[in-house]
Amino acid sequence: MENKIVKVWFEDDKIFIQTNQGEKKSHPLSWFPKLQKASKEVLESFTLSPFGIHWEKLDEDLSFDGFFNFTK
Repeated sequence: MENKIVKVWFEDDKIFIQTNQGEKKSHPLSWFPKLQKASKEVLESFTLSPFGIHWEKLDEDLSFDGFFNFTK
């Protein structure tokens, strides 16, 4: 079964994702200045694609691969 992102949320200055298999990953919002400065309303105005998360109002994209393969 392929991992599919089923949930995105924000908590404690982090962005979290959860897969259909229950795996959770997060990144600090401080890594993404556009997201860190955005209002809660704008943060929650995203769309999901098969590849990632897109914020049209911010012109910002995060790839799902980044959550699983990148650490800073």
